[in-house]
Amino acid sequence: MSIELKRETIEKNEQGVRVTDLARQYGRSTSTICTVLKQKELIKGITPAKGVTIISKLRSSLHEKMEKLLMVWVTEKQLKGDTLTQGIICEKARAIYGDLLNQSPRTSTDEASEDSFKASRGWFDNFRKRKGIHSAVRHGEAASSDVKAAEDHLKTSSELIEANGYIPQQVFNCNETGLFWKKMPNRTYITAEEKIMPGHKPMKDRLTLALCANASGDCKIKPLLYLENPRAFKSHKILKEKLQVMWRANPKAWVTRQFFVQWVNLVFGPSVKKYLQENNLPMQALLVLDNAPAHPPNLEDGILEEFKFINVLYLLPNTTPILQPMHQQVISNFKKLYIKHLFRRCFEVTENTNFTLREYWKDHFNIVVCLRMIDKAWLSVTTRTLTSAWKKLWPESVAERTFEGFEPEVPVEEEIVSLGKSMGLVIDERDVNELVEEHSQELTTEELQELQSQQHSGVLKEIRFEEEDTISTSEIKEILGMWERVSQFVEKKHPQKVATGRASELFNDTCLTHFRSILQGRKKQTSLDSFFNPAKKAKTSEEKSSDKI
Repeated sequence: MSIELKRETIEKNEQGVRVTDLARQYGRSTSTICTVLKQKELIKGITPAKGVTIISKLRSSLHEKMEKLLMVWVTEKQLKGDTLTQGIICEKARAIYGDLLNQSPRTSTDEASEDSFKASRGWFDNFRKRKGIHSAVRHGEAASSDVKAAEDHLKTSSELIEANGYIPQQVFNCNETGLFWKKMPNRTYITAEEKIMPGHKPMKDRLTLALCANASGDCKIKPLLYLENPRAFKSHKILKEKLQVMWRANPKAWVTRQFFVQWVNLVFGPSVKKYLQENNLPMQALLVLDNAPAHPPNLEDGILEEFKFINVLYLLPNTTPILQPMHQQVISNFKKLYIKHLFRRCFEVTENTNFTLREYWKDHFNIVVCLRMIDKAWLSVTTRTLTSAWKKLWPESVAERTFEGFEPEVPVEEEIVSLGKSMGLVIDERDVNELVEEHSQELTTEELQELQSQQHSGVLKEIRFEEEDTISTSEIKEILGMWERVSQFVEKKHPQKVATGRASELFNDTCLTHFRSILQGRKKQTSLDSFFNPAKKAKTSEEKSSDKI
């Protein structure tokens, strides 16, 4: 019986229809109807994935919550290009389930399901089918072959580079990283204070940043940054075109294919072309990427005609941590430099103004200041760091270069510690390294919950840009209504329920959430106007009906 049919049966029974009558009406045995009615609380609490109409084994709401959070985590891992095996996914599933169990009031259902959830192979296979995951592999299919795959890929990439005659100036690598831009080392009093504040949200200040440079280390590309629309942009009258990064508003803080292609055509292509022309180099370039979902597999097809000199080389999934140049200390070095410039700014403010560190941190350090720190940190990454990062993927390019004449680099950790102590903070090098590592650590269940909340909430974004005002409310309502009809038609008529369900959810989240947020914001603003202006409260029935979606 489908979920809808079971719920319909329960509803009719609650309205007084007898079991025997229900059995006759639906052509089922009375025992089947009784079983459905016994499980009615579980059935009512189930929220199946879009496209799934039949669930053969009922699971508690705790299982449903766990799988939703697990899917957020899986997507994050895929975006990083990490290898996902059955063992890794099952281990994370058990950890999330245990955390949710500890957070929730214990019920007889949950206590019974505690022992029943083993993250077995059967569960894993069903989870993959429900969520349409194809990149996750079973035990023994990948993890042990990482090094061998890397060796094979090295040969392939070397042959490609040699065949096309690329030189280090022409070969680039781009990779994304998460950055908690407003986070102090754990032992500082500011962090300790934030953690005990009501409503503290660990994912609030997380952004995604794409860094790119060439193998010779003398061409850094303007970073691509993803973040929700920040309020500070409007108050500081920031022009997006003048930013030190290419900024795109993304409520998920995830890289999306659409934005990445824009970055290639608007930033990467023009920058590389200008660089090659200024250095009298042949007009050809190679962009090395991992195969994360944010990077379209057919990226070359989306590149504008004037930048068709750019070719793309994709790293194999299970070789990314081993070969990816940006993974080889470049990103971690960038984050240390970001912390150094951040601390230096805090030190200058506390020395030259009447602000305390707490006052500046709470009320004046915003995303606009953060972008300046990001720009300074990226400019501070040395040629030596960028060049040596290629020694695993393209060792010949590093062997050709000499580091004689380079001044020895002062450990960044020492500078950060010195600045921190000047401000009266308790901090050492271990604290700095732990803070850098936290940016790459596994997301906790609490952080996954916060990230999920950010992705799916219809809460008003912090700012509504001018272009939003050019879209009328009626247009938004019309398009949302059209989408609802289309999605319902596809859900009912298309044979591939899971695949189309996932595609619909992706389109809904990526494209339509923006317009729903505008609509929600206008509704909230109307409510506020009515509150502060009682004269506006009195609406006619026609006006009220026009507000309904």
